Parts: sequence; C-alpha cells; structure tokens
Amino acid sequence: MTHAVAEPPATRPPGSDERLARRSPLRRLLGRPELGALLGAIALFAFFSLVADSFLQADSFSTVLYAGSTFGIMAVGVSLLMIGGEFDLSAGVMVTSAALIAALTAYQLTLNVWAGVVISLVLTLALGLVNGLLYVRTRLPSFIITLATFFMLAGLNLGVTKALTGNVASDSVRDMDGFDSARAVFASDVDILGVNVKVTVFWWLLFVAVATWILLRARVGNWIFAAGGAAASARAVGVPVDRVKIGLFMGVAFCAWFSGMHLVFAFATVQSGEGVGNEFLYIICAVIGGCLLTGGYGSAIGAAIGAFIFGMTNKGIVYAEWNPDWFRFFLGAMLLIATVVNLIVRRRVERSS
Repeated sequence: MTHAVAEPPATRPPGSDERLARRSPLRRLLGRPELGALLGAIALFAFFSLVADSFLQADSFSTVLYAGSTFGIMAVGVSLLMIGGEFDLSAGVMVTSAALIAALTAYQLTLNVWAGVVISLVLTLALGLVNGLLYVRTRLPSFIITLATFFMLAGLNLGVTKALTGNVASDSVRDMDGFDSARAVFASDVDILGVNVKVTVFWWLLFVAVATWILLRARVGNWIFAAGGAAASARAVGVPVDRVKIGLFMGVAFCAWFSGMHLVFAFATVQSGEGVGNEFLYIICAVIGGCLLTGGYGSAIGAAIGAFIFGMTNKGIVYAEWNPDWFRFFLGAMLLIATVVNLIVRRRVERSS
C-alpha cells in the first residue's frame, strides 16, 4: 500500500512576496500624488533654463519663489479642503477681505495696526466657520455656498471701502503705529548670501510642512482623507466628518488671513477689487499637484509644487521676453499635462498592485 507523500510548500524568494512588492520604495514613489507635478516642474525648470538666460540668476529665482509663495500659501489650505472633498470659490476675494478688514479698522479707528491684524483674524476665521456651517446644515454643494460667499464678499469689499474712504482702495497704513513690526513678520526681505528672499517663501515652506505632518502623521489627516474619499463610510466608523469639513473651511480662511496680511504690509494699501479669479489659480495649483476634484487624494507637497510651477511659468515667460498674454495658455497646458500624467501613473500603480 502506498502512502501519498506531502510535498513541501513551494518557497518564494524574498523579493517575490506581493506584500513586500507593494511596500517597495519605487512602488511608494509611483503612488505619490505629487509625482506628475514633480516631473512637470523638472521639465519646466529645464525648459526655461534653456530659453531664458536670466532664469537661473539668483535674484530671478528668488522672484520665482516669491511668485510661487503668494499663491502657494493659499494652495495649501485649498488642497487640504479638496482632499476633504470640498471647494471654496470665495478664497480669492477672502484674501482681499482679510486685508481690507485689517487696513480699514486700523485706519478708521486710529488703532495700532496689530489690532487690525487681530480683528481681521477673528472675522476671517468667522467667514470660514460660516462657510463650513452652511455646508453642514444645508448639504448644498460647497461650490454653490462659496460662490454665493464670493459674490457677497466682492460686493462688500467694494461697497464698504467706497463708503469709508470715498475711493476703491483703503487708505495707506504705512505711517501708523506697528506697521514696521507687522511688515517684518508678513512682508519683509531676508538676505541670504547677498540675495533678497521674501519672508513669505519661508512661511510657505512652514505651511507646507505643517500641512504635510497633519496629513501623514496626525489622526486628523486620516479623517481628512476618509471624509473626502467616502464620507458615509467614514461616519459609520466614527469619523467626525462635519467637524473635519468645518475645520478645513476655517483652514482656508486662516490661509486667506495670512495672505491678506502680506498684501496689506507689502503695499500699505489694498485695492477692493483684487482677488477675483485667484480662487481658480489656487485650485489649479492643487490639481497640478495631484489633488483629485472628487476628493480623498492629494498632498500639500503636490500643491506646493503646483504653486512653484505657477511661479516658474509666470516669471519664466517674462525672463524669456515672450508676450505675457501667453501665460494662461501655458498654465492651462501644465494643468492638462500634469493631470494626464497623474492619471496614467495612478492607473499603472493600480494595475500592478
């Protein structure tokens, strides 16, 4: 009588374990949302380095970074909100509103400008809270709610400014108490090896670092991805989706306040009609950086790269001595290319996983 002999289980070489393959550095790199933006930024940097002789000069590159930072700070807040599944179309005019609140209250009430800064912070955060509460209570699409906020703020910016100053711009706060110290915080230059770099560049990097830590290391980061990817499922497992989304709207408002303070103390006066249309540029920076319009996917680093691409395109065209009318064409082309590259990379990663 013969007995069947059990064969030993086949052994796999260490590198063939499917779980190990998923965790390989290359696979993790290919799965990063900012990969397409990074490739686009490298290509665009090389392109303008070749066609614009002054592009690589230290002063020119500092200007590129400054252009990127002015939109990059807002792109951080907008990207987190988009990962959370929502939009804020009032973000552009909210920057102007924050600046006007600080300038008008300080000047009209003859206060130290720091009092205007604090009042602006409180009221701007309140705007973000209102946007979040309206979304949570009504369940209307966030782009409808914030579009209404956009029109109301745009009207208030112009109407209140003209009523208080008789002009379309705020009065100058340059000679008021506290202006120099506030300018040092929000709009000063930092000398690095003889090159003047705007302080907003360093604030931008700090904002990106904090947002990246929140997304990747803090529990609320998991909540943001869950709220944007599958809100109903997130609620079912105890994620406070409503509070997360209200917090994200307030995060956009905080970034708008900070950007508004830079506006005030860089120019000392604020035009009430500024900011219209900038909300789309913030969204473009986030989308170029890998954020999905459907939510649940993206990164603050990607949004920063998207803003850097914006800065390179904006200033690179000038350094190349091209007609600046082509700027929006190049920005749109970069948006399309980066989006397609991100889509291709994600699909390949999904097939190979």
